[in-house]
Amino acid sequence: MTKRHGYAVLSALVALVVALSAAIYVTVDADDGTPRGALGDNRPRHGSHAAPASTGTWVGAWATAPVGGEPGTETAGLAGRSVRNVVHTSVSGTSARVTLSNLYGQSALTISHASLALALGDGSAAADAETMRRLTFDGAPGVVIPAGGQTVSDAVHLTVPHGADVLITTYSPTPSGPVTYHPRARQISYLATGDRTEDTTGTPYTGQTPYWRHVTALDLLSNEATGTVVAFGDSLTDGVTSTTGANHRWPDILSGRLRSALQSGRQLPRYSVVNEGISGNQVLADGLGRPAENQSGLGRFGRDALDRPGAKVVVIDLGINDILRNPRLADPDRIVTGLRTLVRQAHARGLEAVGATLMPFQGHRGYTPAREAVRQQVNAQIRAGSVYDAVVDFDKALRDPYDPRRLRPEYDSGDHLHPSDLGYRTMAEVFDLRTLKGAGQAEL
Repeated sequence: MTKRHGYAVLSALVALVVALSAAIYVTVDADDGTPRGALGDNRPRHGSHAAPASTGTWVGAWATAPVGGEPGTETAGLAGRSVRNVVHTSVSGTSARVTLSNLYGQSALTISHASLALALGDGSAAADAETMRRLTFDGAPGVVIPAGGQTVSDAVHLTVPHGADVLITTYSPTPSGPVTYHPRARQISYLATGDRTEDTTGTPYTGQTPYWRHVTALDLLSNEATGTVVAFGDSLTDGVTSTTGANHRWPDILSGRLRSALQSGRQLPRYSVVNEGISGNQVLADGLGRPAENQSGLGRFGRDALDRPGAKVVVIDLGINDILRNPRLADPDRIVTGLRTLVRQAHARGLEAVGATLMPFQGHRGYTPAREAVRQQVNAQIRAGSVYDAVVDFDKALRDPYDPRRLRPEYDSGDHLHPSDLGYRTMAEVFDLRTLKGAGQAEL
């Protein structure tokens, strides 16, 4: 090799080192400062819409609890189908990330493409084309989620308003099942054949479903909120009898109340609200299967409440199914002990715990005078102030003043257990927003 050729090679190597150093510097400079963790809170950002370094707080804008494996999807899952979930935000933000779950899968789930976009707003699967974003996972367009696992996408830059319908779409090319789902969404989502993840017309989405599938959370980097309120409960929180597509569950309405109060100048915490209700959920007992479907409140509290991004307050409305679904007469002291355990776990993580009294259910097929006595005993301990940091008295607000064992007729959906839309609104309206400031820890 001549001396001239040697200098040329050396110059090329130096140029390569400089280029690599610059690339590393840019990558580090784009880091948002969040510690890297198992859920990928600070994954590398890639693509034209990757989230840049930004100020704000990661909070939950929407969430739902995984309930079980969807019947009929045990062997093939939804292979060859695009699933377009419609979710509703409780807060605004400038960047977004999505959690996908394979908790109830018995085999690995391959997601080859996923996307996020704002809904066009016409009640269909159509998306606002300017907001369509391809999701990535550690920079790759797809991800393999092991059985029992979950994953969080890289953050993408997108301005998401509060009260927006967001479309989260996934495509799985290969068989995998069963599909992890939330069956009582009270929201219509959509299905299409083939990879239609970035379709904006909505035309291929000819299938409709009342379920949320795969997706369990939408987090936003927000300058509007500094923390998250987690509503943790059963069907009364899930909103099982509320109007589909109307967002009339009590946590939805609580979110709107909190935002309106802040806009009027009231000195309150700036929090988002997410809904972690599961219909049929109990404090103490799991459902069937392994992992257990409809896992007990005690079993799922860490995953569904304490680990929510920015969690500051948890509102607990559980216990009625421990009374109704117990083949023997439920022990009120065991129910209260379970609730106190949840509160201790919340306190250990620095969260405030607000609790709800159990509402009446005379007229429901599960009603007996003995079960009514258990409900009264649980409520007496909750009202005494030795269970929660603060209490919201749903029982007092919704019971019939002429027969306190029943719901008021206008608050009754008709099954004598679940509220009407007006009942859900009343639950949110009697919630004292001042309790979100922190009421001190209960003496347990």
